[in-house]
Amino acid sequence: MTNKKDIIYAIVAFSFYIIGGIGTFAGLGLIFLIGDNDFMGWGHAKGIGYLFTCVGLCLSIMGVLMMRIFRNRGLS
Repeated sequence: MTNKKDIIYAIVAFSFYIIGGIGTFAGLGLIFLIGDNDFMGWGHAKGIGYLFTCVGLCLSIMGVLMMRIFRNRGLS
């Protein structure tokens, strides 16, 4: 039997991974499709796209590392 905490760790790690992937591809879409146009009053779409891309990559890497740590340490 698995603990409830083990399932929560797995869900959190996998959600970081998925959200990071969505953020990465959304950022690339903003960079290449919208370009220098204004994005919802937040500024140039390229700047927001670079932010989404970098944060998305960081979240994806963090999710993968969390999955590896939880699996190798026997936490899930």
